[in-house]
Amino acid sequence: MDKLDRNNTRRVKLDRIDQRILHDLQADGRITNVELARRAGISAPPCLRRVRALEEAGYIRGYHADLDPKALGFNVTVFAHVGLSSQAEPDLEAFEALMATWPEVRECHMLAGETDFLLKVVARDWEEYQAFLTTRLTVAPNVSHVKSALSIRSSKYRPGVPVASDRAGPSD
Repeated sequence: MDKLDRNNTRRVKLDRIDQRILHDLQADGRITNVELARRAGISAPPCLRRVRALEEAGYIRGYHADLDPKALGFNVTVFAHVGLSSQAEPDLEAFEALMATWPEVRECHMLAGETDFLLKVVARDWEEYQAFLTTRLTVAPNVSHVKSALSIRSSKYRPGVPVASDRAGPSD
């Protein structure tokens, strides 16, 4: 039975077939409906209906290609810890709206604690990041301080969440 969540979005109660569909789509967004249905143990038409229902319920936000930053010339990833002068909700929302317009900011997370926001920023090189930092980020409205942490390397990158399925563990 469907339920409504806090945002009045209809939620589908997930069964093992839905979980398998989500697991497989997260691992390979280009999987065909026929292959997805085969893995889930159902025929193609009900599989497609389930995928549409999962999309409409908000479990699937979209599909994208996973691009290699270095292959595209983005050799630097920096995590910027940003402190704001004011944490009033309109000021937080204004900062988030500004970050949404800057393409080099790939992620923006509001945090509890000493840092107000954690940004993941990509740049072609350190000089490009420094220019972004000094001419845009530190002078942005309400920004009081920024601490930059340069990523040396990534040993794990796993987008999404650990969706369990009957044939895959939570770590997949």
